Amino acid sequence: MIRVPGDKSISHRYALLAALASGRTTIRNFAPGGDCASTLACLAALGVSIERGPAGVDETPMVVIEGRGLRGLTAPAEVLDCGNSGSTMRMLAGVVAAHAFASTLAGDRSLSGRPMRRIMVPLAQMGARFEAADGDRPPLTVIGADLEAIAYVPDVPSAQVKSAVLLAGLQARGTTRVTEQTPTRDHTERALGAFGATVERAGRTVSLAGRQPLFGLEARVPGDLSSAAFPLAAAAALPGSDVTIEDVGLNETRAGFLDVLHRFGISVETERTGQWQGEPMGRVRVRTETTTAGARPFLELGRDIVPAIIDELPVLAALATAHGELRVTGAAELRVKESDRITALVEGLRVLGADAEELPDGFHIRGGRPLTGGVVHARDDHRLAMAFAIAALTARAPVTIDGAEAAAVSYPAFFSDLERLRA
Repeated sequence: MIRVPGDKSISHRYALLAALASGRTTIRNFAPGGDCASTLACLAALGVSIERGPAGVDETPMVVIEGRGLRGLTAPAEVLDCGNSGSTMRMLAGVVAAHAFASTLAGDRSLSGRPMRRIMVPLAQMGARFEAADGDRPPLTVIGADLEAIAYVPDVPSAQVKSAVLLAGLQARGTTRVTEQTPTRDHTERALGAFGATVERAGRTVSLAGRQPLFGLEARVPGDLSSAAFPLAAAAALPGSDVTIEDVGLNETRAGFLDVLHRFGISVETERTGQWQGEPMGRVRVRTETTTAGARPFLELGRDIVPAIIDELPVLAALATAHGELRVTGAAELRVKESDRITALVEGLRVLGADAEELPDGFHIRGGRPLTGGVVHARDDHRLAMAFAIAALTARAPVTIDGAEAAAVSYPAFFSDLERLRA
């Protein structure tokens, strides 16, 4: 039985909204990785008072933020360093777009190659202006303005794009509406409600009236289901395993991974034990039999489910090498993550001996062939580092993961937790 770090997606959003709220916000179980640290550092550079509190009796990280109110941030004296975090850059752009100063958002080499057009277009429609390298690559300078609300339909399913527009719309005149063609995770909508805003939903349209005040609160972040996916996949891959994750988020818009495990024939038990700030949470248990005899399942995942499991696709590919066959399409978004996750994933699994095929918008893994071990590179991508570690569990020879330290971006204790579970 283990607990995973606080949810990275929720932690980003709580920190950003706390900065725009009036009063003090205390966030317990704040995600400890590098991405959320980048969000806190950027907010501090924008004049927000942030303290790291003692862990307390529950031993979880705590952050205390003194809000500055809507449109109350101050002009940064330096470039805002988003590190490796696309979430920080995209959502923070929505926040600073409503402030009457220029902010330059930059990142590491990986982030500097990721496209930002998908947020630049709607935010420009609201009145902000942009300067960017190569048209839409960071560094990204956001020239803020007095924004006007818009109705927007993203052309690519993206919770980050939706969130950037809503964070800008919160500070704009009028009512901002975002209509999704494919639903994405709804953490921003839930977080806005927790901080005191009224959010309306009608079908796939989210509406938010601008200039609603936010108020500080005492918050607690559930465990990150995307991080939990890795020890759960480890249990699914190794016969005779029994792993339970406590206090993990069970938001319905994130539960697609658990559904896929079910379809793979894995025993998955969930128990909802409560909710924190509108986010359901509880425990998840995965058990496997001591033998893997029987037919290996074949799963085909496409556009209808991919947006809901985009972060878990690398670990599902790793699981498929041991447990079945998996074909994924409609996942071109993987090419513009921390790495080109399609190419890097397939190349790495092939090095380990897997039967893996790269597709233009996905991949095809044919399991059942024992992995032979080898040396793979994580490409500075935390999810690849952890996915290769899960694949390594069933290899016949040692696996070396160059750049394995990238796991600390979202799950600093991943390798120690994995070793503890194996023991």
